[in-house]
Amino acid sequence: MHPRWVRRGADAYARRVARAELDKQPTDVRRMFDTVAKRYDLTNDLMTAGIQRSWRRSMVDAVDPQRGDLVLDLAAGTGCSSEPFFTRGATAVPCDFSVGMLRQGKRDRPSLPFVAGDGTRLPFLDETFDAVTISYGLRNFVDPVAGLREMRRVTRPGGRLVVCEFSRPTNGAFRSLYLDGFMKALPRIASVTASASDAYVYLAESIRAWPDQAGLADLMVEAGWQAPEWRNLTGGIVALHRATA
Repeated sequence: MHPRWVRRGADAYARRVARAELDKQPTDVRRMFDTVAKRYDLTNDLMTAGIQRSWRRSMVDAVDPQRGDLVLDLAAGTGCSSEPFFTRGATAVPCDFSVGMLRQGKRDRPSLPFVAGDGTRLPFLDETFDAVTISYGLRNFVDPVAGLREMRRVTRPGGRLVVCEFSRPTNGAFRSLYLDGFMKALPRIASVTASASDAYVYLAESIRAWPDQAGLADLMVEAGWQAPEWRNLTGGIVALHRATA
């Protein structure tokens, strides 16, 4: 196992973890993303000073797509996370439940096969995909375990899941600065480019309420995924989790 990937001991999975307490009604979340779709990619670049591009490359590396693989990219938004799979010889299906995001994606990336779909009721047959990815989207599910189970349903036996999500910095001082400083400033930063900066108030709140790295690994096991492990990016601001069907 690569030394930067961490795996929990099997006995740890019996522990129940705190779940996000935000009231994430699907209609409200969908409307929020519809509103910010036009400048979503630009705002993400601004908020992360471009670092999110390296996070995306790390996510693709974690999937390790093989030529001919079929990859489901959930919460794909405008499709920027789906494009790199094609350069590796795989086919990615970008899927999102925000019509606004899909329309913007179709304008920006007309060659991608966008599909509208709810992550808890995916419009695909059982065992369709070699791999499933979701970037910064699982946190928005009302029931993340139900979403993870649905991802498991559409993945072939032995297939891979990679979740790229905001997490908890591992250094205590940096964690306090990040959660108490940057998170409070996030809506003001986003207001420079975003058409609805209030959406980024929700973003900050949902990040603070989300389980830590070990907590998300527990949720993956609860949903039926095997041997989850994680790798921290940028000190744990983001974590990659991967598991096997």
